[in-house]
Amino acid sequence: MLFRDLSFSLTGGRSLLLQGANGSGKTSLLRILAGFLPAERGRVELKTDGIIREPEMATHYVGHKDGIKAQFTVSENLRFWGSYFGSGSSQRDIPHLDDVLARFNLRELREIPSNLLSAGQKRRLCLARLLVAQRHLWLLDEPSHALDRDSQALLADVMKDHLDGGGMVIATTHIPLGLEFDTNLVLGEELPPT
Repeated sequence: MLFRDLSFSLTGGRSLLLQGANGSGKTSLLRILAGFLPAERGRVELKTDGIIREPEMATHYVGHKDGIKAQFTVSENLRFWGSYFGSGSSQRDIPHLDDVLARFNLRELREIPSNLLSAGQKRRLCLARLLVAQRHLWLLDEPSHALDRDSQALLADVMKDHLDGGGMVIATTHIPLGLEFDTNLVLGEELPPT
């Protein structure tokens, strides 16, 4: 049992920081919210514009694995994910691709095969998917992993813009993300025996 009697709500423009030691259930909770894992009990309700949505239509999960197609270039990866998330009608149609590349300092790398990128560049490419998908709730598991200081500041700005636009962020981290979170939730408190 990782947690029980857990309850929280989040509204547009708000953020939640999940904290706790390794193994306390942070990643599991994010994966439950994303619809990847079932909760043993309870429910997750995601509502946007007054309509209850399936997690895959309302959330964007960024975990430890980058989800990058190694044989694709940087721009091909973003076109693929834009098409997958429904932001473009085809893999060639993402109207704001140049803006996304610029925002994550990837413009000069757009035609480079992804397998040639450094760990930090791959992480920025992974995070750039947030901007090609129109999702209200971002679930970010250690999003600053492998990012240098400048890229961490860039990520903080992207999260702030998402919140300012009415989006929501739930993140885990062991280092500061450069964002003042509205709520902190600590997992891993000792559970009494059942």
